[in-house]
Amino acid sequence: MAKAPKIQDGPFKPTWSSLRKFECPDWFQDAKLGIWAHWGPQSVPMYGDWYARNMYMEGSDQYRHHWRVYGHPSKHGWKDVVKLWKAEKFDPEGLMDLYVEAGAKYFVAQACHHDNFDNWNSKHHKWNAVKMGPRKNIVRMWQKAAKKRGLRFGLTEHLGATFWWYKVNKSCDKTGPYAGVPYDGNDPKYRDLYLPNKNESDKWTWYTKNEWWHKKWFERMKDLVDQHQPDLLYSDGGVPFGKTGTKYGLGLIAHLYNTSAKKHGGVNEAVYNQKDTSQKVYPVGVLDIERGMQGKVFPDAWQTDTCVAGWFNDVRAVYKTPGHVLGMLVQIVSMNGNLLLNFTQRPDGTLDDECVHIAKCMGKWIKVNGEGIYATRPWKKGAEGPTGYAGGNFNEDAMPWTPKDFRFTRKDDTVYAFQMKWPENGKAVIKSFGSEKGPKVSGVKLLGSRAKVEFKQTAKQLTITLPPKAPCDYIHCFRIQTG
Repeated sequence: MAKAPKIQDGPFKPTWSSLRKFECPDWFQDAKLGIWAHWGPQSVPMYGDWYARNMYMEGSDQYRHHWRVYGHPSKHGWKDVVKLWKAEKFDPEGLMDLYVEAGAKYFVAQACHHDNFDNWNSKHHKWNAVKMGPRKNIVRMWQKAAKKRGLRFGLTEHLGATFWWYKVNKSCDKTGPYAGVPYDGNDPKYRDLYLPNKNESDKWTWYTKNEWWHKKWFERMKDLVDQHQPDLLYSDGGVPFGKTGTKYGLGLIAHLYNTSAKKHGGVNEAVYNQKDTSQKVYPVGVLDIERGMQGKVFPDAWQTDTCVAGWFNDVRAVYKTPGHVLGMLVQIVSMNGNLLLNFTQRPDGTLDDECVHIAKCMGKWIKVNGEGIYATRPWKKGAEGPTGYAGGNFNEDAMPWTPKDFRFTRKDDTVYAFQMKWPENGKAVIKSFGSEKGPKVSGVKLLGSRAKVEFKQTAKQLTITLPPKAPCDYIHCFRIQTG
């Protein structure tokens, strides 16, 4: 059996018992909102997520698009598309200013997606953004811009699943003029990009049992951590690689935490995100729920990762509205979570008008209501009212909020009550603040409004009379002083 990989010395060992001593740092619990650049060469076709896989799947939309626009994947494969990614208008300084305006307190960049292309100056993989394509160190450019503005900086890796994900490029069409002609993934000249996975068992999905790949993954991810010392690292999946490769996955997490501890006087300030909801796994870091929610207050800090449209730029996409995004933010924060939101960049590095509009609407709202978002913690209950999310992955549709729906956060004796829809009758009725069960209310203020609001607390409810005009678009928030 291979030896455990070498890692940075420190307080954490590459074992479950050691890593479960992880404590979520205050910066993450206070931040609440992060922006993510889920961006790389798969933005080039502007035709959605998983393009580098689906272009090799005969009959898929992306396969047809690729054949008709670039050429058949036996002739023009992913190796050719990555060279078309130029990022010629990439302005990380300008984008980071926009993201700070939108309310971001941390920024996360994609380091490598499933397509096996590294966005940093990788020491162990020539298919990277410095040596080809943009010929820019995309990750370093993002990091410098984020740090300059005082944001915590994170990275995402989607590499663990690549060995399985890329098997399709070893196939060929079964019908049509190219029937039987091998896709370019079969060419041994490009083995380092397409991987030696032709015989990968169909029984295994996502994480392979191939230890050769486990070692390659660890080598590149350790290099990523060593070069950038991120405040956050996200794996697209559970802790890699299950029972057969645990020492590599746990080894990387321990290396991340120990590297952070060395930098911060012996105390780890880094966060590791993974998606396994098992009670036995998530305490080694912070649970991430892809495009979903917790339906009620969760005891530990957690995160939703989602996007304003698709994961990569897609000309077919329908965007979330600003109100949808802000409703999700309030829901997530009230349940002890953070929102990590991706704005889909074009291949040249710019954002389209719809993305910019969403970001600016978020910023305008945050200026009024951020007090009830940042550095808050859950109240005794997260929600009141008939509308809400059931919880789980891929459950983030816009809700038909009513004036009876409230979400709560707190700072010490101050409770923030977000009324999810402006009431036509000018009243906010909060049953959770009835004096029989709730705390005594000593004062109420509507954030963003100079008007004095009248309130009355009875045994059954707190009734607040609102001014004629809402102080902001979308959801409004009351600061409720108790005690």
